Amino acid sequence: MASHLESETTTIDAHDDAAAASLSEKHDDAHHHGQPGHIAFSPHLESRDANHLPPSHDPQRPDLSFPFATTNTDAAGFTDEYRTTSKTGYITADLALRPVPSHIQRLPAVLADPEKALHLKQVKLVTWLENDPEDPRNWSNAYKWYITFVCAISVVQIAFATAIIAGDFGGPMETFHVSNVVIALSVSLMIVGFGIGPLIMAPLSELHGRRPFWVAPSLVYIIFNIPCALAKNIGTLLVSRFLCGLFGSGPFALAGGTIADIWDNNERGFAVALFAAAPYGGPVLGPIVGGFIGQSIGWRWIFWINMIFAGVVVCFTATVPETFAPAILLKRAKRLRAETGDPNITTEQELFRKSLKEIIIETAVRPMQMIATEPILTLMSGYASMIYGLLYAFFFSFPIVFSEGYGYNDGITGLMFCSVLIGVAIAICVTPQLEKDYLRRAAAKGGHADPEDRLVGMMLGCWFIPIGMFIFGWTSPPAVQPGGGNWVGPCSAGIPFGFGMVVLYFSANAYLIDAFPGYVASALAAKIVIRSGLGAATPLFITAMFHNLGNGWAASVWGFISLAMIPIPFFFYKHGKWIRSKSKRAA
Repeated sequence: MASHLESETTTIDAHDDAAAASLSEKHDDAHHHGQPGHIAFSPHLESRDANHLPPSHDPQRPDLSFPFATTNTDAAGFTDEYRTTSKTGYITADLALRPVPSHIQRLPAVLADPEKALHLKQVKLVTWLENDPEDPRNWSNAYKWYITFVCAISVVQIAFATAIIAGDFGGPMETFHVSNVVIALSVSLMIVGFGIGPLIMAPLSELHGRRPFWVAPSLVYIIFNIPCALAKNIGTLLVSRFLCGLFGSGPFALAGGTIADIWDNNERGFAVALFAAAPYGGPVLGPIVGGFIGQSIGWRWIFWINMIFAGVVVCFTATVPETFAPAILLKRAKRLRAETGDPNITTEQELFRKSLKEIIIETAVRPMQMIATEPILTLMSGYASMIYGLLYAFFFSFPIVFSEGYGYNDGITGLMFCSVLIGVAIAICVTPQLEKDYLRRAAAKGGHADPEDRLVGMMLGCWFIPIGMFIFGWTSPPAVQPGGGNWVGPCSAGIPFGFGMVVLYFSANAYLIDAFPGYVASALAAKIVIRSGLGAATPLFITAMFHNLGNGWAASVWGFISLAMIPIPFFFYKHGKWIRSKSKRAA
């Protein structure tokens, strides 16, 4: 690679020794403190220096810091510009661009055109410098873990908000004189907001950076908790809850990407485990807290407490710096153009930015097309979304079992969700081991694993979902009559369920990313749409389902559905490679 660079790039003036020494000193000082800092950079360095990727980065795996939704990869292809480090601080565009990963290897349009390809030799794509203090991967581990914690707690908070009202459905039902189905909309509409918000915020954050969207939408979300608490009618409550979901969905759109920004793809095992658990652990905390609040000081205080929690979390998210490599390097490119007068200094995203129409197609139209035409995406998203819907089904079935069956108050009923948290905690310990197993498989295959190697977690976790549902149904009243410690049976069902849902989601999400590396934005958008749809629909019928079928058979219906889905990961593990070979979009 170094010799190829030597023959293809153009030699330009080098820094003098004093300037180079000054630059090195600034690099060392900023990197020593592990904080992002300003550097005195100029592109006028010897361009024959070799460029390289850090050992923590596997170029065969999708880089989640890449601006998939806003870069015209059909024209430009992919690049490791945002992960490459070099002594010069740039790489010529003709060497940086490569085809989008797919079994149909198409040369990027700009490289297929000889005239455009010739021009690319003059275009300098800005990269990181060696030991660059502005590169988030070079920040200290302590600082990166702090950012990871903030990302995780922000997801926990907003997920917590969806289910906190489940701690006291009776309060607003009595106040507004409405049925439990109408009150269930206060959960469903917020989940609908979660489905819409990321489709808007994700591409905007690629264009303007992640930092603005960590703070501004969250402040609006906090404000809309006020009409929830002061609502004089059910309409105000429902509309406000939807808007809370819409503006509060920022962490769902940003947290995963932020973690990918600061941890490279071969080193983020435990960080991703926390992120995978947060959307499922957060809702479980809601009824635990909401039950005691509603019981002691009234249901309106549920929203005041949630607002306080959200305010504290936003104070933490405001401390998160810009981590998105394309945004940082774009800012640097603009500064360098102004300083040097060289219009050829740029980034791939800036050079090949999609139009608004193309961005809408990527985030809204193409996901629907892929759902209809990609069986891997359809079935895997449907499976993960079914588990997400089952989690919200628990918020309505637990009160039926423990409040109606055992006569417990809302606070004690909420405590029964602690078993789900135990399962989630076990899963957090297991998922890093799954990541290590994946890396071992990759090493055994010469450094490049198949996407199907991601399915080991699903093949492990899929059994625990039906086990949890059958335990819950057939240890509840009337199958097992209340009395003594009989509550332990249905309560303990949360342990296998919590473990299974996190491990399954972690594995399914990773498989979709690796299976569609060229269409990650569309694949994840499709998953969000399906997940939000099932999550929003489940609360509307689950109460009637348990009342009409009884606890045992209602839970068993879900148990049989999850049993029927168990063959999915095994089928794709065996035949996924062949199915991907028939797809125009899959790896």
